[in-house]
Amino acid sequence: MRYRAILHFGAIIVVSLITWGISINVFDVQEKTKHILGFSHLDQIKPELKTDTFTMSLQESVPKCGLSRVCPPDHFAIHIRSGAANVVGPKICFNGKIIMAHLLNNVGPGLNIVVVNGENGDVEKSGFLNMKIGHKEDILAFLKEIKSGMIVLVASFDDVTAKMTKEMREIFVGMGSSLIKSVKVRDNWVFAGRAGTGNKSPFEKKAVNNKETNIYEEWPETVEVGGCFPRNQTDGNKP
Repeated sequence: MRYRAILHFGAIIVVSLITWGISINVFDVQEKTKHILGFSHLDQIKPELKTDTFTMSLQESVPKCGLSRVCPPDHFAIHIRSGAANVVGPKICFNGKIIMAHLLNNVGPGLNIVVVNGENGDVEKSGFLNMKIGHKEDILAFLKEIKSGMIVLVASFDDVTAKMTKEMREIFVGMGSSLIKSVKVRDNWVFAGRAGTGNKSPFEKKAVNNKETNIYEEWPETVEVGGCFPRNQTDGNKP
């Protein structure tokens, strides 16, 4: 009887250890899943990990760029956030990848811009136009070089008006902006449009610099837009 009791007690210990081990593994998997599904973490998964079947399936079923839903195949997920005062830089996410961000150390004062091929989603250019000390001619030349049909994502940081000209504003109007003409000193502005179309874009917001309402002393609150931006239509998918 004593021998059986010892065996029974030992079996309980073994089962308990196995159960404990399984619980630890499940918890670890859950934590890793949370890590993968997180907005910034999903966007920065290394390319080699994106080639396996599990990850590809995960990408197709999980909203990108922190959106609340998965975008249709003929749309790109976008999320744009302006800078906070002159301290924290903006963030621009396109189709599940953070292209520009403070932590990536590739943002700067002025207009932070990402130019994307509207058909295949390839990022053509990204960087910031220094609207404080940059040369107006260089800034204008950059904007004029953006080809028709390109998707343009823009986020302000610090101030965008010091070197802003009427001609520059008109270029953004041609991309679909309806607010750029009213952007003043230290206003925060985010925008996503398509070059050469002139169609009003729904992806645009502005926060007005007002001492009575500012939350960062001499700067207003941050603004952000996000959603599913349609791909360019081609002859193959036109109705």
